[in-house]
Amino acid sequence: MLKEFKEFALKGNVMDMAVGVVIGGAFGKIVTSLVQDLIMPIMGFLTAGMDFTDLKLVLSPARVNEAGEEIAEAAIMYGNFIQTTIDFIIIAFSIFIAIKMINKMRRKQEVIEEEAAPAAPTEADLLTEIRDLLKEK
Repeated sequence: MLKEFKEFALKGNVMDMAVGVVIGGAFGKIVTSLVQDLIMPIMGFLTAGMDFTDLKLVLSPARVNEAGEEIAEAAIMYGNFIQTTIDFIIIAFSIFIAIKMINKMRRKQEVIEEEAAPAAPTEADLLTEIRDLLKEK
Protein backbone atom coordinates (compact mmCIF):
# COMPACT_ATOMS: atom_id res chain seq x y z
CA MET A 1 0.00 0.00 0.00
CA LEU A 2 2.86 2.37 0.82
CA LYS A 3 4.47 1.57 -2.53
CA GLU A 4 1.24 2.35 -4.39
CA PHE A 5 0.87 5.64 -2.52
CA LYS A 6 4.47 6.58 -3.36
CA GLU A 7 3.85 5.86 -7.06
CA PHE A 8 0.67 7.96 -6.96
CA ALA A 9 2.26 10.86 -5.10
CA LEU A 10 5.30 11.02 -7.35
CA LYS A 11 3.45 10.88 -10.66
CA GLY A 12 3.86 13.96 -12.79
CA ASN A 13 0.21 14.98 -12.64
CA VAL A 14 0.09 15.10 -8.84
CA MET A 15 3.30 17.11 -8.63
CA ASP A 16 2.08 19.48 -11.35
CA MET A 17 -1.19 19.94 -9.47
CA ALA A 18 0.66 20.69 -6.22
CA VAL A 19 2.82 23.30 -7.94
CA GLY A 20 -0.32 24.78 -9.53
CA VAL A 21 -2.08 25.07 -6.17
CA VAL A 22 0.90 26.85 -4.59
CA ILE A 23 1.33 29.22 -7.53
CA GLY A 24 -2.44 29.79 -7.66
CA GLY A 25 -2.50 30.79 -3.99
CA ALA A 26 0.33 33.25 -4.50
CA PHE A 27 -1.29 34.56 -7.69
CA GLY A 28 -4.56 35.11 -5.81
CA LYS A 29 -2.73 37.26 -3.24
CA ILE A 30 -1.10 39.29 -6.00
CA VAL A 31 -4.45 39.90 -7.69
CA THR A 32 -6.10 40.82 -4.38
CA SER A 33 -3.33 43.33 -3.72
CA LEU A 34 -3.67 44.68 -7.26
CA VAL A 35 -7.38 45.23 -6.78
CA GLN A 36 -7.20 46.61 -3.23
CA ASP A 37 -4.07 48.72 -3.58
CA LEU A 38 -4.24 49.93 -7.19
CA ILE A 39 -7.59 49.52 -8.90
CA MET A 40 -9.96 50.36 -6.05
CA PRO A 41 -8.13 53.58 -5.02
CA ILE A 42 -8.30 54.74 -8.65
CA MET A 43 -12.01 53.86 -8.72
CA GLY A 44 -12.41 55.77 -5.44
CA PHE A 45 -10.64 58.79 -6.94
CA LEU A 46 -12.88 58.69 -9.99
CA THR A 47 -15.97 58.47 -7.75
CA ALA A 48 -15.00 61.46 -5.54
CA GLY A 49 -13.16 59.53 -2.82
CA MET A 50 -15.69 56.76 -2.29
CA ASP A 51 -14.20 53.68 -0.56
CA PHE A 52 -15.87 50.63 -2.05
CA THR A 53 -15.16 48.40 0.94
CA ASP A 54 -17.29 50.67 3.13
CA LEU A 55 -20.31 50.64 0.81
CA LYS A 56 -23.22 48.96 2.54
CA LEU A 57 -26.96 48.86 2.79
CA VAL A 58 -27.91 49.12 6.45
CA LEU A 59 -30.93 46.96 7.29
CA SER A 60 -30.99 47.88 10.98
CA PRO A 61 -28.61 50.38 12.57
CA ALA A 62 -26.47 49.62 15.61
CA ARG A 63 -28.29 50.37 18.85
CA VAL A 64 -28.17 49.89 22.58
CA ASN A 65 -31.01 47.89 24.15
CA GLU A 66 -32.66 48.48 27.55
CA ALA A 67 -30.08 46.34 29.34
CA GLY A 68 -27.25 48.52 28.02
CA GLU A 69 -25.97 45.88 25.56
CA GLU A 70 -24.82 47.10 22.18
CA ILE A 71 -26.49 45.39 19.23
CA ALA A 72 -24.44 45.51 16.03
CA GLU A 73 -25.93 46.79 12.83
CA ALA A 74 -27.22 44.40 10.21
CA ALA A 75 -25.94 45.45 6.80
CA ILE A 76 -25.42 44.11 3.31
CA MET A 77 -21.76 44.82 2.44
CA TYR A 78 -22.13 45.21 -1.30
CA GLY A 79 -18.92 47.27 -1.66
CA ASN A 80 -16.84 44.33 -0.47
CA PHE A 81 -18.77 42.13 -2.91
CA ILE A 82 -17.88 44.49 -5.78
CA GLN A 83 -14.19 44.29 -4.83
CA THR A 84 -14.27 40.50 -4.58
CA THR A 85 -16.04 40.28 -7.95
CA ILE A 86 -13.30 42.38 -9.56
CA ASP A 87 -10.72 40.01 -8.00
CA PHE A 88 -12.54 37.03 -9.49
CA ILE A 89 -12.82 38.56 -12.96
CA ILE A 90 -9.10 39.34 -13.07
CA ILE A 91 -8.13 35.86 -11.86
CA ALA A 92 -10.55 34.12 -14.25
CA PHE A 93 -9.31 36.19 -17.21
CA SER A 94 -5.67 35.50 -16.32
CA ILE A 95 -6.32 31.76 -16.10
CA PHE A 96 -8.18 31.89 -19.43
CA ILE A 97 -5.19 33.59 -21.10
CA ALA A 98 -2.72 31.12 -19.53
CA ILE A 99 -4.74 28.08 -20.65
CA LYS A 100 -5.13 29.56 -24.11
CA MET A 101 -1.35 30.00 -24.39
CA ILE A 102 -0.69 26.47 -23.10
CA ASN A 103 -3.15 24.97 -25.61
CA LYS A 104 -1.53 26.94 -28.43
CA MET A 105 1.91 25.61 -27.45
CA ARG A 106 0.52 22.05 -27.24
CA ARG A 107 -0.98 22.33 -30.73
CA LYS A 108 2.35 23.52 -32.11
CA GLN A 109 4.12 20.61 -30.38
CA GLU A 110 1.60 18.11 -31.80
CA VAL A 111 2.15 19.50 -35.30
CA ILE A 112 5.92 19.17 -34.89
CA GLU A 113 5.53 15.58 -33.63
CA GLU A 114 3.21 14.68 -36.52
CA GLU A 115 5.67 16.10 -39.04
CA ALA A 116 8.56 14.20 -37.44
CA ALA A 117 6.69 10.86 -37.30
CA PRO A 118 7.22 8.58 -40.29
CA ALA A 119 4.24 8.17 -42.57
CA ALA A 120 2.18 5.11 -41.71
CA PRO A 121 1.79 2.55 -44.48
CA THR A 122 -1.47 2.72 -46.35
CA GLU A 123 -3.93 -0.17 -46.55
CA ALA A 124 -2.79 -0.93 -50.10
CA ASP A 125 0.84 -1.13 -48.95
CA LEU A 126 -0.08 -3.56 -46.17
CA LEU A 127 -2.14 -5.75 -48.52
CA THR A 128 0.72 -5.81 -51.04
CA GLU A 129 3.17 -6.83 -48.31
CA ILE A 130 0.84 -9.62 -47.12
CA ARG A 131 0.39 -10.85 -50.69
CA ASP A 132 4.18 -10.95 -51.21
CA LEU A 133 4.67 -12.86 -47.96
CA LEU A 134 2.03 -15.41 -48.97
CA LYS A 135 3.69 -15.86 -52.40
CA GLU A 136 7.01 -16.63 -50.72
CA LYS A 137 5.45 -19.52 -48.78
